[in-house]
Amino acid sequence: MIRVLLAEDQGMMRSALALLLGMEQDIEVVAQVGAGDQIVDAALNSRPDVALLDIELPGRSGLDAAADLRDECPECRVLILTTFGRPGYLRRAMEAGAVGFLVKDGPVEDLAEAIRQALRGETVIDPALAAAALSAGPSPLTTREADALRASVDGATVCDIAEKLHLSESTVRNYLSAAIGKTGTRNRMEAVREARQRGWL
Repeated sequence: MIRVLLAEDQGMMRSALALLLGMEQDIEVVAQVGAGDQIVDAALNSRPDVALLDIELPGRSGLDAAADLRDECPECRVLILTTFGRPGYLRRAMEAGAVGFLVKDGPVEDLAEAIRQALRGETVIDPALAAAALSAGPSPLTTREADALRASVDGATVCDIAEKLHLSESTVRNYLSAAIGKTGTRNRMEAVREARQRGWL
């Protein structure tokens, strides 16, 4: 049996996926969580062969959790399953150690087969998304510029961001200004929206 951990914040979707996957003769869902910060503990307790992670999760994103699993449970293969087929997300998922990236609108048979492929050591990527990612190129934001944008998501002031990132206010202003320029937007809230839309955050 292929042991699967399922991380999805929408309860109905999580239950439906678990039910459908459980109907496959060779797949057993051994853990289900609704938040990203529960994934590693659930994996350590249930020892899944494959983890299916949504990206947009409360507590910790699926992309961050994928990197955590790579470090804490290296034997567990990670598949990202998302509504958001953004090229930047695909690139970040692969960098975090995921072996697959699928959008949620495919048939469950394809998902079951992707789980089997992941276990065999194959990489499974939605073909249209792979093509889009190749043409989009990498994020132009530096790590620090992305950090500054992420820290300003909740309307934090420059002072708040500087404190959070342990930087001077002038340095934060420089990072935000660079990020605004690179995203072609007028202010940092637009820059956050644009960077998220492209999967850079």
